[in-house]
Amino acid sequence: MMLADAIRAETWRLLQNRTALLWSIVFVPVVGLAASIAGNLFIDDKISAVRDRLPSQLRLERGTLDLGQALLEAAGNLANPALLAFLLIGAASVFAGDYRWETWRLITARNSRPNLIMGKAGAVKLMVLAGLLLMLAAAVIGAVAKGLIFGNSFVFHFGAETAQSFGLMFLLAFVRVVQFLLLALLAATVTRSMLAALFVPLVIGVAQAFLAKGAPLLGWRIGDWPTMLLFPGDAYEVLKALIQGGMMAAVLPDGAGWRAVAGLALWSFAPFFLALWWFRRQDLSKE
Repeated sequence: MMLADAIRAETWRLLQNRTALLWSIVFVPVVGLAASIAGNLFIDDKISAVRDRLPSQLRLERGTLDLGQALLEAAGNLANPALLAFLLIGAASVFAGDYRWETWRLITARNSRPNLIMGKAGAVKLMVLAGLLLMLAAAVIGAVAKGLIFGNSFVFHFGAETAQSFGLMFLLAFVRVVQFLLLALLAATVTRSMLAALFVPLVIGVAQAFLAKGAPLLGWRIGDWPTMLLFPGDAYEVLKALIQGGMMAAVLPDGAGWRAVAGLALWSFAPFFLALWWFRRQDLSKE
């Protein structure tokens, strides 16, 4: 009950921070949708100029657009760097806000410290869920706009196999985004700084991306233990490939999926429990 109260309180506080919500969960879908529509309009304009000069027998027929496939493809692209970066704004405001405004001493008497930390994590997870759903909505609207621009007809194929792949991809994207944002929780707790909560995960993410590109020089293949435990981004890509199938899934070593799960779990639970341990021993009398 006290944990539910903590989650509700943190969620209410986040909802009042409309600027953080705008930049965290609204900006990327809206800008992505606008860019997609503008790009398709530009392409259609160029294609129309060429089509009008072709003989009628050489003009291509208008195709069919599968909105179910578009939804599945959107689920595979949810945990993109832009969304990760902008969701950090909301996460940093939640995790470091009480340090910034020196309000910890006002709320620690009302609930236990583990509940307060889990309440913040719960509010951020709800924010992530809202952000991912908005990204999916923007992707579907963009696909419909694309079909209207190019004169495509629409179908919606979404059978059991597609639905299973979609569910797994959405769950995997949710886990990946939450894992990344939990680095902000640890940074905020250790440094008591909102700027650190915002920039430390970005620095770690960029460093891991560069180091992952040099991993083959050390003889580390994607799917091996070192890459899966050191680079959660690679672990996410391995699990995505296994869900989608295809060439990459075929060349992965045996057991790569379980190693990828272990890597994501390590980078999810370690920051959370380290932050909780550090927070429980902090002196908050002046915060």
